[in-house]
Amino acid sequence: MSKIILTGDRPTGRLHIGHYVGSLRRRVELQNSGEFDKIYIMIADAQALTDNSDNPDKIRENIVEVALDYMSAGIDPEKSTILIQSMIPELTELTFYYANLVTTARLERNPTIKSELQMREFGSSIPVGFYTYPISQAADITAFKATTVPAGEDQMPMVEQTQEIVQRFNYIYGETLVTPHILLPSNQACLRLPGTDGKAKMSKSLGNCIYLSEEPDDMRKKIMSMYTDPEHLRVEDPGHLEGNTVFTYLDAFCKDDHFAEFLPEYNNLDELKEHYTRGGLGDVKVKKLLNNIIQAELAPIREKRQMLQKDIPYVYEVLKKGSEEAREVAARTLDEVKAAMKINYFDNDALIQASIAKYSN
Repeated sequence: MSKIILTGDRPTGRLHIGHYVGSLRRRVELQNSGEFDKIYIMIADAQALTDNSDNPDKIRENIVEVALDYMSAGIDPEKSTILIQSMIPELTELTFYYANLVTTARLERNPTIKSELQMREFGSSIPVGFYTYPISQAADITAFKATTVPAGEDQMPMVEQTQEIVQRFNYIYGETLVTPHILLPSNQACLRLPGTDGKAKMSKSLGNCIYLSEEPDDMRKKIMSMYTDPEHLRVEDPGHLEGNTVFTYLDAFCKDDHFAEFLPEYNNLDELKEHYTRGGLGDVKVKKLLNNIIQAELAPIREKRQMLQKDIPYVYEVLKKGSEEAREVAARTLDEVKAAMKINYFDNDALIQASIAKYSN
């Protein structure tokens, strides 16, 4: 069986470092590993419209923003297919068929849906499209016969729901769809990077993000004002690592060779942590280290983005070509699904001949 990746993001704004360490950096590694036969990276604009239907211009503008972030971070259109969800109408048809395999009770139990609904405060005015987007996501994954879905921990319930839909479809209609599996970040700190304010989730709406395209001065200001240990009031006080956002970010970004370059008095992060917890190490010094590390990591991304921004027609051509290629694949899957469901009426010679025989007597 071919090894195929499907992953992507909703185009609700520029991508931030939570996206980067949670999935984007890993996607680039997987793309360059040579282990996968095909990689599809989707800009999920149709899903973004489920809670932005009154502001389609926002989604349209952000498609380019996300594409720029993808390519500047290392997604290579020669190795990965970047596509726009709404340009693949077959996905909508698959979603409709899969909707018959899922109960409303099951959707309500989906932890991701629960948390997203709570965060957006829809109350009783939940858009049906938003409520059912786990089904849409299942259509996205299965349309390309993805075996692997690189994603953060918060997406586990969504992939599990896709697995259930695949199993139910194959049980009813015969083996047709491929069961996907989630690929979580190997670095525990990258499972869900908190916001700069220490909140559980980095979110554009909460204003606690550091964007991949952030200007260096703005990035430094955000890092130097980050949440640390509220009990670490003096340099000599013992510090705590748990819940300390700066150290969570260091866990996600830091490598041993960073110390030789930026803080040679320590050999590695473990030594820095030990000093902080026993006391005698100030938060400002740790934040300066983090700033140097993140600036070094994101500088090449920022420079590549600035270059790509000068050739927007090229970005659109990449998206158009990728969407056309992806649509051909999704169309073949849809044909297989309809054949399995026996609703390929005009392509089924046996059905036509049976009808002829029935009414010729």
